[in-house]
Amino acid sequence: MTDVLIRLDPATRDAAAPPAELPCQNAAAADLFFSEAPADLEHAKTLCTGCPLQRECLDGALARREPWGVWGGAILHAGEVIARKRPRGRPRKNAA
Repeated sequence: MTDVLIRLDPATRDAAAPPAELPCQNAAAADLFFSEAPADLEHAKTLCTGCPLQRECLDGALARREPWGVWGGAILHAGEVIARKRPRGRPRKNAA
């Protein structure tokens, strides 16, 4: 996630918060943005809420068709935004 700032427009990057203040730049939280656990991804989405680069991050990820992860407060899978990630395992045989 470190190269997110590098790919953004330099004018936007200068006006934005320093990298240390961005939630995705926090080394302790970085794994949340690419976790397999749906609860971790939901938590990562909430960390993006106050980010000054949220829109640019999502737009850049969609333009690059990022294969997975949380970008700009949205979960991406195969380059497209999905509402939520389903847990691993077999789906139900009967729809509930």
